[in-house]
Amino acid sequence: MASSSSSSSSKKMFVLKSEEGESFEIDEKVAFQSQAIKHIIEDECDDNVIPIPFPSDIVSKVIDYCEKHAAYQPSSENDDGHKYLVEWKPFGEKVDKAAEELKAFDAEFAKVDTDMVQQILLAANFLDIKKLIDLMCHTIVDRIKGKTPEEIRTILNIKNDFTPEEEAALRAEHAWAFEGFE
Repeated sequence: MASSSSSSSSKKMFVLKSEEGESFEIDEKVAFQSQAIKHIIEDECDDNVIPIPFPSDIVSKVIDYCEKHAAYQPSSENDDGHKYLVEWKPFGEKVDKAAEELKAFDAEFAKVDTDMVQQILLAANFLDIKKLIDLMCHTIVDRIKGKTPEEIRTILNIKNDFTPEEEAALRAEHAWAFEGFE
């Protein structure tokens, strides 16, 4: 989890406070993964405490994501982004090790239950973290791809608000959309 570093006194630190009041300390580079937090900071956040209206477990997961992704971005134009490692494979194929590591991290990060995915997606949307929004959307798409409407409702915990007659009429009207699913 994010914590202050005594060797890095020049780093500007911020505190995110979850809806339960738990505090999470993050540095500016991590904070700037969120466009919403970046705007708050740029508008001169007085006490460096930023309330986040989500539970601590969700805030913690979002911070984990932001910390990992911040570590792979140059901190300034003069920073060469030391983790952007490029290797050459046989036959001249270039391998971006950072991209591979982030892809593996993202795949592991998304291995949570669907309710957690939905909560992380809501938090990412609130905080305007585009890459995390994309990751969570792709995760949901992968989970519902090729599923019947009933299976999708179960996966996403959606109540069917159609009467049996309305559903039958919709299925008849859009029969082409259900080909191969039943």
